[in-house]
Amino acid sequence: MSDRIRILIVDDIPETREHLTKLLGFEADMEVVGTAESGPEAIELARKLSPDVVLMDINMPGMDGIATSEELSTTVPSAAVIMMSVQGEADYLRRSMLAGAREFLVKPFSADELTTSIRKVHERALEKQSRAAERGETPARAAAHSPAQRGPEGVIVTIFSPKGGVGRSTIAVNLAVAAAREGRRVALVDGSLQFGDVGVLLNLDSRHRSIADLVPEIAAGEPESLETVLVRHDSGVDVLLAPPTPETAELITPAYMRAVLQRLRIDHDLVVVDTPPVLTDMTLAMLDVADRIVALLTLEITNIRNLRVFLEVAHDLGYDDSRLTLVLNRADSSLGIRVSDVERSIGRKVDHSIVSDGRSVVYALNRGVPFVISNPEAQVSQDLFRLARDLSSTLSHADEAEPAQRSAARRSIFAWR
Repeated sequence: MSDRIRILIVDDIPETREHLTKLLGFEADMEVVGTAESGPEAIELARKLSPDVVLMDINMPGMDGIATSEELSTTVPSAAVIMMSVQGEADYLRRSMLAGAREFLVKPFSADELTTSIRKVHERALEKQSRAAERGETPARAAAHSPAQRGPEGVIVTIFSPKGGVGRSTIAVNLAVAAAREGRRVALVDGSLQFGDVGVLLNLDSRHRSIADLVPEIAAGEPESLETVLVRHDSGVDVLLAPPTPETAELITPAYMRAVLQRLRIDHDLVVVDTPPVLTDMTLAMLDVADRIVALLTLEITNIRNLRVFLEVAHDLGYDDSRLTLVLNRADSSLGIRVSDVERSIGRKVDHSIVSDGRSVVYALNRGVPFVISNPEAQVSQDLFRLARDLSSTLSHADEAEPAQRSAARRSIFAWR
């Protein structure tokens, strides 16, 4: 059958090759077209057979799976490599992905894990080929994405708080959905790469694609397959999920994250970025590229103190005050601290406030439905709609000189590291 997924198995152990061949023989949409016991043999067969997917053992004598994958990425670029290894350490994963592998399976794996991975990488490869063919057949479409022809770029809004537990992810999710319901084209990025919650808050399957699927493109520096890993939520928001495991997050570089965000703003009016509550190089990269930085706080003394410190750091980094939007969450909580006390402590006015509505928020969280959808008339939802309108109205961007200036400032601030 011509629509079968053509698979080449590469492993130096005969029993493994035989087992995998029998296992895949039960799948109606898959066909093992060949097996190889070494890297050189795999390259020769791949050139001859043009497989769709290559199951590659990482540890082989002589030319190992890493070197073989690197060679295949140039000689048979249409073949998607799935690396197999008995070792699941982060370094093996990192080296495999940078060599061009699209998936990484730790032995022993189940038949379901194997077939799911094969179908997933094959589907992504087909989508990438389809987009490439479309760009080649319609020059007008390609021209539309060139800087000279495309329309105004969208606004990047980065949500940050120097303290956890203030509702940062909840605000990011509902802000993105609110903007989408206002007719905006919205992308939502889970920038909390190690322990992201965006997928849970939107009730998205954890097996969905994520930014980790772009790792093989990091070396090239250009996220060509970005569209294939975006997950379209029912609200219309395009979601870029965090990696499925914490160790995978280490493979994403700050420079690549900046490239991803810049690409997203081309096709979206608003790009909302959720961040972790720590100032790492990755967080700073997401703050650097933002047109608006939403600094989130609550009426708690520790949060107020930390935010005051962050505002001082932001000033030292060269972030203009016009880029900073101060949002007070749970603003009507009776905690003995008044809004005027907060403003006096941090030395600036609160730009937006969001009321506390634990019942609506928790009910929405437990259902995996944003409260701006489940209860749009509630005051907390109306506050989010108002914030979304304000942020999405920002159409100007920082000038080209600012990133370099901010980078220089950052180096001086973190010189002790």
